[in-house]
Amino acid sequence: MRHSAFNPKAAVVIGVFSISTSAIFVRLATEASASIIANYRLLFAVLLLLPFILFHYKYEFKRISKKNWWLSILAGSFLALYFILWFESLNYTSVASSVVLISLQPIFAFIGTYFIFGERFSSGAIISIFIVLLGGLIIGSGDFQLSGDAMYGDMLALLGAIAVTIYFLSAQHVRKNVSLITYTFIVYGISVVILTLFNIIRQENFFSYPADHWWIFIALAIIPTFLGHSLFNWSLKWLSTSTISMAIVFEPIGASILAFLILNETPTWAQFLGGTIIVFGLFLFILSTSRKNKVTISTKNHK
Repeated sequence: MRHSAFNPKAAVVIGVFSISTSAIFVRLATEASASIIANYRLLFAVLLLLPFILFHYKYEFKRISKKNWWLSILAGSFLALYFILWFESLNYTSVASSVVLISLQPIFAFIGTYFIFGERFSSGAIISIFIVLLGGLIIGSGDFQLSGDAMYGDMLALLGAIAVTIYFLSAQHVRKNVSLITYTFIVYGISVVILTLFNIIRQENFFSYPADHWWIFIALAIIPTFLGHSLFNWSLKWLSTSTISMAIVFEPIGASILAFLILNETPTWAQFLGGTIIVFGLFLFILSTSRKNKVTISTKNHK
C-alpha cells in the first residue's frame, strides 16, 4: 500500500482545473497565431525546466541511445503539430467542441496499439467506441449546420487528437529509459525548434504583442503544463492510470464552464448532447480497458 503526505486526489482536481484553462488562454490571445502561442507556451516551459536539467539531470543526456533520440524527435514533431492543429481549431469552432474532440485521444491511442502491438478490443471497448462516434457525429452535424467554419475547426481538433496520439505512442519506449523531466525537456525543446522554424518560414510576428499576451504565454506554460500535466504525472505514484484518465475526461466539462463564464460562450444543443455522449463513452472505454488501483493517504511525509 502506498502513502502520500498530500492527497493525490486533490492534486488531480487541481490538475483538471488547470488543463481546463488551456483553451481559454488560447482564445484570449486574440492577436497571436496558433503557432506563435504554441511556440511561446513550450519555450517558457523549457526555460522553467532548464535549472532542474542543469543541476540535477544533465548526466542523463549521455545515456540516451540514438534510437531514443530519433523517437524523441518524432514525438517533438507531432507535439508541435498537435498544438498548432488544436490551437488553430479554437479560431473556428467552440471551446466545447474543440476540447471534447481533442479528448478522443485515448480512443485513437487504443486503435494505434491494436495495429502496432496487437492489443485486443474487449466488447466494452468496442461498444464505447461506437458511443463516442455517435457523440462525435452529433457534434459534427450540429456544427455543420451552424457554419462551415465550425465544421472545419472540428476537423482540425480531430487531426490534433491523432497527432497527440502519435506523440504519446512515440514516447512510450523513450519514457522507459529516460526520466520524466529529461524527456519533457528534450521533447519540448525539439518542439520549440520546429515551431520557431515554422514561424520564421511563415514570417510570423515574434515580439510585437500587448503585455497581457506575454502573461498569457507564461500562464500557458505554468498552469495547464506544470500545474496540470505535471500533477497528473506525480499522482501516478499513488493513483491508477485509469483513475487519472477518468479525471482528465472532465477537462471538456471544466473548459466549457470556463468558456461560459469568461467568454460568454454557450454550447449549442448538439454540442451539449454530443459532448455528454462522448464523455460517457470515454468513461465506459476507460473502465473497460483499465484496472482499478487502491490508494491510502498518509499524514506522514513521503521521501
